Amino acid sequence: MPKTNTKQRILDYVAQFGEASPHQLVTYLGISPQALFRHLKALMESNQLTKLGAPPKVYYRMAAQRMTEPEIAISEADRHQLSQFYYVSPIGDSYEGLAAMVAWCERQGLPIQKTIEEYKTTVAKYDQYKSEDRINGIQKMNDTFKVVYLDAMIYFDFYAIERFGKTKLGYLLLYSKQGQSVAFMKQLIHAIKPKIQSLVQTGGFDAIAFVPPTVKREIQVMKLIEKECSFGLRVIVIEKIKTPIVVPQKTLNKLPDRIQNARNPVRYMLAVVNILCGGIFSLVCFWFIKYKR
Repeated sequence: MPKTNTKQRILDYVAQFGEASPHQLVTYLGISPQALFRHLKALMESNQLTKLGAPPKVYYRMAAQRMTEPEIAISEADRHQLSQFYYVSPIGDSYEGLAAMVAWCERQGLPIQKTIEEYKTTVAKYDQYKSEDRINGIQKMNDTFKVVYLDAMIYFDFYAIERFGKTKLGYLLLYSKQGQSVAFMKQLIHAIKPKIQSLVQTGGFDAIAFVPPTVKREIQVMKLIEKECSFGLRVIVIEKIKTPIVVPQKTLNKLPDRIQNARNPVRYMLAVVNILCGGIFSLVCFWFIKYKR
């Protein structure tokens, strides 16, 4: 009996039907599950198959062909700026740098060189709000509220920019929270950890508070960030008051609604802050605190 190429038979079956479960493949091939998974592992490592779902619902599909960097003449400065460009395709493939720009342009049907120049112009417009690679949003707070107890409110990047959509941190945050991707969580922490550490080293803070999440999720990215990014500071524990119906801030459009939404769940925490703190340094989801002397 001639020897068959099991891996090729797996690829042919998946290509024919679009996707296949392990049970379907075991039945088709007539081999043990252990033997099947050895072949599937090899096919995924060679980027020929991709896995969707988690046990007990798992399917395998043909992997999209990863795009290699094209031969485009760009300066090292442009290549460095594009290193922060990130794109996740509709089927979940992620790209970074020049390859991300190429994938995005192909998706939009746009010329690459011209779009790179337009991206540089757009980024330059947003960079004017940055100082030392940070964005201080305190002026917006002062313009919005009559009384502000913050000394500064620091962001590391915008969530999205016009036309080009989400920034790299925006994508990492989205898929860390909503997608519950541990891989994206690790990338997010890797990206922000040195920036937070730099603030801790130069800010003279006494404590740090990690604002707890509102939406219940299986893996809370804030817990992972707290584990990695306290840097020896005293951690002030914040507990939100539970309500019968959880209303996330992002679902509210009016400012008074957002203020009312935020006031009750963190009432105890705000009282502590007002009494103890001479200054608070806000970093989106962290509060760095200096006590009165």
